[in-house]
Order: sequence, then structure tokens, then C-alpha cells
Amino acid sequence: MGEIRKVVIDGEELEVDVEIEGEIYRATVEGHTFEFIIPDSKGGPVRKRGGSGGRKRSGTVSASMPGKVVTVEVKVGDTVEEGETILILEAMKMQNEVTAPISGTVTAIHCEDGVNVEANVPLVVIEPQMPDED
Repeated sequence: MGEIRKVVIDGEELEVDVEIEGEIYRATVEGHTFEFIIPDSKGGPVRKRGGSGGRKRSGTVSASMPGKVVTVEVKVGDTVEEGETILILEAMKMQNEVTAPISGTVTAIHCEDGVNVEANVPLVVIEPQMPDED
């Protein structure tokens, strides 16, 4: 885990886990990880990155804010698709569907129904799917 920062995105305050590796920054927001660079102040060219093609994304799903796990929709060994709801988290009197950031197999669950969790605590781990070999 990197450094936890509060940011405002589209008027909404969120806690973001920021990691720095060389000139690449990784920000994890609500279980989704984004990579970006900050161009140097000398006005150098902005390096564009391709799509998420070969990039490795994290399969660790964390709570974006403190809340209560309403239901865990998966169990260890389940296969999930990217975007599939894996648990419901109640935070600030709202129920939020937490979705799988990647397709793969659930390898660990670190929470259960009715448990209160802190922000940025890993809840579910998903191992990425291996490409089919024909």
C-alpha cells in the first residue's frame, strides 16, 4: 500500500491510495487502479500510454471508505467477470455495489456479512484469468 490521499473528483471527496514507481503513479480509487504520469515542469512531451492491453491490474478489492459489509456475493473459488458485483458495502447511509476490477478467480475473502470495515482495507482478492491456450 502506498500513501493515502484525500482528493476531490467531480465534486466528490474520495480517499485514494497513491503509489509511485519511478515516473509512474498508481492511484487506487474504489477498488479500481489507474496509472498516470505527471509531465515535468519544463514542458516536456506528454508520454501517451496505450489501452490496458498488457498492463497488469490489481485484483485486490479494497473499501474506498469506512462502511459495513451488507452482503458478500462471492465465495473462494468463484469465477467472476470484470464489472460483476462481488459485495455490497453500506457507507454514509448508502448501499454501494462493489465490482470486480478484473476477470478471474476469487482466491481470498477478508470480510463477511455485517462486519464494519475501515477505508483501504483489502476485502476480496481475485487472481486474473489465464488466457485460453488452444
